[in-house]
Amino acid sequence: MTTASDWVQGARPRTLPAAAAPVFVGTGAAAQLGEAHLGRAALALGVALALQVGVNYANDYSDGIRGTDVDRVGPLRLTASGTASPGTVKGAAFAAFAVAGLFGLALVYLSGYWWLLGVGVIAIAAAWGYTGGKNPYGYLGLGEVGVFTFFGLVAVLGTTYTQADELSWAAWVGAVSVGLLACALLMANNLRDIPTDALVGKRTLAVRLGDRLARRVYAAMVILPVLLGGIVCAFASPWTLVVLVLLAPAVVLATTVLLGARGRALVPVLAGTGLLELAFGVLLGLGLAL
Repeated sequence: MTTASDWVQGARPRTLPAAAAPVFVGTGAAAQLGEAHLGRAALALGVALALQVGVNYANDYSDGIRGTDVDRVGPLRLTASGTASPGTVKGAAFAAFAVAGLFGLALVYLSGYWWLLGVGVIAIAAAWGYTGGKNPYGYLGLGEVGVFTFFGLVAVLGTTYTQADELSWAAWVGAVSVGLLACALLMANNLRDIPTDALVGKRTLAVRLGDRLARRVYAAMVILPVLLGGIVCAFASPWTLVVLVLLAPAVVLATTVLLGARGRALVPVLAGTGLLELAFGVLLGLGLAL
């Protein structure tokens, strides 16, 4: 019988900072415009977290039935391990998407921007299409494009817009920065899985770039956002300079990857990247709000 602990592991909690960080940044950008609404921020957070959990269960199901997850390092794969039936995991994914939809509907109602329902539908379709369907774009090396778009641009800018009714250049810089960190989280995961992904034909960006170049791209993805958020956004609010304290952990993560960490040694890197993104979201959000 599948336990609650199994479902928590299957939800991959280390990836949840990718959902929370953009809401913090988007709310900070709204506050910088003088229009922060904590209730709407909470709804945006609910959308983001539920969508991330849905993505994780959907990936577990789709990779599991394809046989991609048979020999993997990292968190429990519910489908591949036989811990839960494929149908149950698929149902959990769509249940999470439904929760995201309910939070999103409430947010749209409060903001009055009904056209955002279309954006939400596209986001859920993209979440499923990453590894699901006949031609999953995650298998074509386009996973980072989806992550950058929906867990960076859409999440940050949507959060700001539903609160402030407008966007600022600082919100855009924050969105790009968060998107890069979300891509770094995915790259860390895919770096770990290059050997098994290549064997089963999953051509992630890490597989396409090759081990050496993928590591360099990861390093850029964790260092550049800290510089963008800390220095560029300081022209909007000097308090964002506090983000530069994250340069040290970003360099440590980049160095660990550049020195060739692989397999289980990349699991702490994945966790560290998630925490870096969360800390970035909190500090940049506060810096913009002050």
